[in-house]
Amino acid sequence: MSAGLAAPAVRRTQGRPNWRVITRRETADLWISSKGLSVLFGFSVALAALSYLAAGNAAINLLDARESVAVVVKTSIGLGTLAALVVSADAISGERERGTLEALLVTPVVRRHVVIGKLLAATTMWVASLLVALPIVLVMADGPGVVADAVAVLFVTGGLVAAALTALGLAVSSIAMSNRVSLAASVTILLVLAAPSQLPAVKASGALGALLIKANPVSAGLAMAENILVKQQAWSDQWPYLISPVVAAVALTAVAIALSGRLALGDSR
Repeated sequence: MSAGLAAPAVRRTQGRPNWRVITRRETADLWISSKGLSVLFGFSVALAALSYLAAGNAAINLLDARESVAVVVKTSIGLGTLAALVVSADAISGERERGTLEALLVTPVVRRHVVIGKLLAATTMWVASLLVALPIVLVMADGPGVVADAVAVLFVTGGLVAAALTALGLAVSSIAMSNRVSLAASVTILLVLAAPSQLPAVKASGALGALLIKANPVSAGLAMAENILVKQQAWSDQWPYLISPVVAAVALTAVAIALSGRLALGDSR
């Protein structure tokens, strides 16, 4: 939230929760400025290019078509989560570097509400990414007849993974004194979490590999997408893959809110 937006936001907090005002102002600031639109544009171009390449293999046979859909769905989850993560990682450390955090902290707004508002505003980046990905996924999934499963995976699995990582980015942003450190740390954590599901050695290591994949929310979500869309496994068999995304979403959100009491101006003061 810019300094110019802080004062009007406070004047309008009477009669409504402060976090709602912060959410509305942060969301407007994200999408009126070029930040949100530029991130969404990059997501759209990357997903469209990958979908075009995947569509070339979709007509070979049913298995390849399912694999193509799975690739597009997993990429949508990965890139959409990355987009939301970048926004949340910039939410506090970015304001700290730009010198606008002080104007927000001196207002009579509970700091917990500041974090909640910023978290909800950053989540709109995932929602926007989902709206962009949905038509592409619908077209890709129509051929192999997995439209319902593809959309369900995108909403359920993608939503849980995005919620967890958006909260993670905000938690890192709260304690990082440098915006560069916040962004680098958040993206690095995402890549580390996604790695187990993409490494053949981990997949082939039996029970230990399966445990490693299920233990972190990103690899569990990506593995669940492949199980349903490619291996045609039943949803009822996927509950072990939902545990870590649910736990991570709840726990990281709680951590991000708990860290609101440690908001500091750092060197920008």
